[in-house]
Amino acid sequence: MASHRKSRPVGTRVAGIRTPALATAALTSVALLSQSANAAPADDKPSLEEVEKKVDDLYRQAESATDNYNAAKEKTTKQRKQVDTLLEDVARRTQTLNEAREELGSFAAAQYRTGAAAPDTATFLLSDTPQDYFDQTQLMGRLTSRQKGAVDDYVSEQSATMKKRQEASQSLQTLTETQSDLKTAKATVQKKLADARELLSELTAQEKARLAEIEQRKQQEAARKAAELAQQQAAEKAAQEATAPQESTSTAPDSSYATKAAKALAFARAQIGKPYVWGATGPDSYDCSGLTQAAWKAAGVDLPRVTYDQVNAGTTVSLADAQPGDLVFFYDDISHVGLYIGNGMMIHAPKPGAYVREESIYYDGESGIHSVVRPA
Repeated sequence: MASHRKSRPVGTRVAGIRTPALATAALTSVALLSQSANAAPADDKPSLEEVEKKVDDLYRQAESATDNYNAAKEKTTKQRKQVDTLLEDVARRTQTLNEAREELGSFAAAQYRTGAAAPDTATFLLSDTPQDYFDQTQLMGRLTSRQKGAVDDYVSEQSATMKKRQEASQSLQTLTETQSDLKTAKATVQKKLADARELLSELTAQEKARLAEIEQRKQQEAARKAAELAQQQAAEKAAQEATAPQESTSTAPDSSYATKAAKALAFARAQIGKPYVWGATGPDSYDCSGLTQAAWKAAGVDLPRVTYDQVNAGTTVSLADAQPGDLVFFYDDISHVGLYIGNGMMIHAPKPGAYVREESIYYDGESGIHSVVRPA
């Protein structure tokens, strides 16, 4: 919430007593100096509303950075698997190549013993282009079809092995870059959370109590807005049933979604009370997108890991048409998500220091809601 503090008026009267002009000027100077001295600390210290807004902003920034961390972590995991697969493939191909090289070496040695040719076996074994070597020495014309096939296989395997080595090298480079991104994202999250904790630690016990009162008023307003939405949705549903009762069975095609949503919600409810931990996907703790991903996975639906991918993993619907199980996304950067349970309420993992809980979708004001998505 923005601060609306007013500046103090400055006057030239002291305790309501009239003074001569010179005395008045002197007293005015003293009063102004006194006010400046007393006001300086207050001006340096932000109001509780400003502290609350700053802390909330830092938590949102931390959550946005958490999404970047989650994306980098997921990419790093995939990249590491790809590197491992490529290295295993290179190892297998190198073994095959060594065996083929030994076989061709035996062919060259046999030709030398029979006098059919006198190839430089050492040069052949070290050659990067054995096909050219065989052609130059005209040895190919003296080999049997089996031996020629072995040469062709060797050349082909050597080319494939070199290609895989290049792929492995590139993949390792990409892995190094994604690991760097992961480290940066992690540092950003930790810095934002540390800044928020520092701001809160500077508050007195009285200020913390007043801040709790501000938060309580916000929650009361959020609950009021949720009740309004519930009444609106109920009225629209009643109007639809009254005007077109024969179409009331049109919800039948959505029964499969309702069944899946019920499973997702049952899972989410079972997680209530578990702590928010950035980057966590359960089972003991969650961040916001980790909770929604796990909930819908329990219903047999695979969601992407991060919020800005989850928002594209379904059909966007209006807030008035939101159904239990829908995903509610928040803020312009889509940095938070919750699982809608109906009546303007959701289950979500709010922020560091908090726990998975039921809460109004208006917990941070109506303007904080970005969109609603039906994932299945």
